[in-house]
Amino acid sequence: MHVQGMDSLAQIDQAVSVCTDCPLSRSRSRAVPGEGPEKAEVMFIGEAPGFNEDKQGRPFVGAAGHFLEELLASVGFRREDVYITNTVKCRPLNNRDPLPVEMAACRKYLDRQIELISPKVIVTLGRHSLVAFLPRETISKARGRPRSVNGVTIFPMFHPAAALHQQNLRQVIQEDIKKLPPLLKELSLPQEKAGGEQLSMF
Repeated sequence: MHVQGMDSLAQIDQAVSVCTDCPLSRSRSRAVPGEGPEKAEVMFIGEAPGFNEDKQGRPFVGAAGHFLEELLASVGFRREDVYITNTVKCRPLNNRDPLPVEMAACRKYLDRQIELISPKVIVTLGRHSLVAFLPRETISKARGRPRSVNGVTIFPMFHPAAALHQQNLRQVIQEDIKKLPPLLKELSLPQEKAGGEQLSMF
């Protein structure tokens, strides 16, 4: 769906910054549209901005963001190589989970970001991001296994913040991110070589 007046990421950022389509707009310090290159091959989608993100207007700048940057570095990526955003663009009070109505209000921005960036892989971080694309899946079963949704490859992972609270998940997340470079390589193969067994390697 083409959204009027959002023909670039900069225009989306502007629209998000003045959005009042849900109650989160009343309590935010700054909206957090997302950041990264317009033609990023990989797009990371988290759940919602937290305290630090709300203050800075940037996604993943707190402890979870530092861990995400460590994860990216471990597979040869820099933060600047990927696009990072969230399912909702304003912080829910007390870092509560985003509500379905809030996610629905923000969905037009997320969908347009995906359209413009056209990533090869969307990495969903956490269960709220996962259910935005795979509503009947659970994160514990879906994590680490790519699948195609409407022609886009979705790669679910636990949210980096989960590893800050449950140390046993740190290794799981570290193992899952290692699958990203070979997945990108497989998706870059000419279709006739990849054949009908795309994504079979996992």
